[in-house]
Amino acid sequence: MNSGRSPRRRSDRRLRAVLPVMVVAAGLALSACTGGGTSGGGGDTNFVTNTGGISTVAKADRKPVNEIAGQTLDGEKLAIGDLKGKIVVLNVWGSWCGPCRAEVPHLVKVAKETESKGVAFVGINTRDGNKGNALAFEKDFAVSFPSLYDPVGKLIVSGFPKGTLNPQAVPSTIVLDRDGKIAARALKALDAEALRTMIDPLIAEK
Repeated sequence: MNSGRSPRRRSDRRLRAVLPVMVVAAGLALSACTGGGTSGGGGDTNFVTNTGGISTVAKADRKPVNEIAGQTLDGEKLAIGDLKGKIVVLNVWGSWCGPCRAEVPHLVKVAKETESKGVAFVGINTRDGNKGNALAFEKDFAVSFPSLYDPVGKLIVSGFPKGTLNPQAVPSTIVLDRDGKIAARALKALDAEALRTMIDPLIAEK
């Protein structure tokens, strides 16, 4: 019995169904050394993006990260959940990334300036198959804060729930408030001034 629908039409219909899924998957993949977009991870993120390309979330609308834990480049165990009570600056970087090299002196500077105010910096090193390259990067720039080693991006993908501001580029910077909730995100290399615009409002929060 002929349904009146050609194989070509059925094929076109299947392709239209699959394409949105492919687009979403591509959007969630980290782009190498790019500013990326300003969209969140899907759903209603309730965030506001200012002219500097930094997305922020009102305190009442923030969501916690999932478990982000593993080994640092130095082989130590580190869990972001253990830092609750501190403002946590998560920076996604790779030794191969030019913009990462440009921003790291600013990260080091602000990390030192804000440590006494309850701010902890943690890197997430990704796409460095050779840990030695990442360790050399840290030594070259006198990086004083630890970095989780995440060569295939497992922590990056699993650590941020759907509907939150997630890292979509290298470099990306995510700032968590004292309750471990996502408060701000940048998908580009930052200077010290831009970093402080993300951190200072959280230091002032009660």
